[in-house]
Amino acid sequence: MKLDTLKTSVLKETILHGVHESGLRVFIIPKKGFCKYYAIYGTEYGSLDNVLKVPGSQETINLPDGIAHFLEHKLFEEEDGGNAFDRFALTGASSNAFTSFDMTAYLYSCTDSFYENLDILLDFVNHPYFTDENVSKEQGIIGQEIKMYDDDPGWRLFFNMLQGMFHNNPVKTDIAGTVESISHITPQLLYKCCDAYYNPSNMFLVLVGDIDGEKAIECIDRHVSAEKDRGRIDRPQINEPETVVEKKVTQKMSVSKPLFLIGFKETEQGVDGRELLKKQIMTQILVEVLFGKSSEFFMSLYSEGLIDGSFDKDSEIEKKYGFSSVTGESKDPDEVYKRVIAHIENVKKAGLNDADISRAKRILIGKNLRAYNSVENIGNNFIRCFMNNINPFEFRQTAEDIKKSELEARLLQHFTEDKAVLSVIEPLEG
Repeated sequence: MKLDTLKTSVLKETILHGVHESGLRVFIIPKKGFCKYYAIYGTEYGSLDNVLKVPGSQETINLPDGIAHFLEHKLFEEEDGGNAFDRFALTGASSNAFTSFDMTAYLYSCTDSFYENLDILLDFVNHPYFTDENVSKEQGIIGQEIKMYDDDPGWRLFFNMLQGMFHNNPVKTDIAGTVESISHITPQLLYKCCDAYYNPSNMFLVLVGDIDGEKAIECIDRHVSAEKDRGRIDRPQINEPETVVEKKVTQKMSVSKPLFLIGFKETEQGVDGRELLKKQIMTQILVEVLFGKSSEFFMSLYSEGLIDGSFDKDSEIEKKYGFSSVTGESKDPDEVYKRVIAHIENVKKAGLNDADISRAKRILIGKNLRAYNSVENIGNNFIRCFMNNINPFEFRQTAEDIKKSELEARLLQHFTEDKAVLSVIEPLEG
């Protein structure tokens, strides 16, 4: 396997990258002198993948909600009765995993025994073991986890917004599924998902630290076989209307003060690479300008007591879904919603302020630069960039090159009331 080099003179950072004979895409970010290492091994498979087109056949399977998350849990369990967590613990490594809408990833950090830990990571992810008994046991465990999230006001606030926003996009479905949906998961289904989505051509390995590339490749050669390659996954298109389902979604839960989340739906899908990066940055700049804690809008609502220090903003713009949002606690969420919409319309009429744009760009570039001080942040940020065909070294220049006219066009396109949803968690009566 040959590793090519990508450098940035401004940041003095390097990426070694190549494609293993199995199809696995490998990225090494050397950090000379760092005493900490980080590895993240991810597959482009998450809760959005609810229909499986079986590679090499005409078979199509409707997958139970939550199966990607369920599979993440089960992969740590091994045939000899042990689990991968225990193996990592013996080397002193800290290991974990996560499932998102569009990715499942397995990771560890350590200060020594990096290659021994890399062997463990590549070994257990590539050797699934499922039985009726261990699947049934996990259904009970994850069922309790699902009930816990059902009682979490912040979690319900978020998914209620998504359910009010999206008609058909599976992003509206809880990543863990429901107690009923996971009851339909079988060992046979799990093996089919592993064969399709955990094939090397659908996976990425990102290694960060003072790493010897040749030793890392030797580990990959031992555990990742070209025979497992099923090629890239053929995914069905998501037919999602531009409209929202409901303008307001309300739920009563045990909270002392109403929680609100105002979301703006992204309607364009399928964009990746530099175009996606630019759209992500433009949206981040706009939410900072509109709703940042240094903005006049924030100070006005804060001084009136409509919002408090919990107020925050976010944007999540990806290939298959996207939204921007503002959230917090308020005695009057409906009034906050009205003020947010009115504020956006006023900015559209008056135009964006050059000083606000410049400040927002500096904030974003500063956050991006600080991430390079953490091996974990580098690994987590970079693997998502690589899955989206984005060069992470282009962030700063892309941000600096964005024009005011482009931001104003994005403001008109994305922040519109017809794409807005208000999610509210109200206190229980009494």
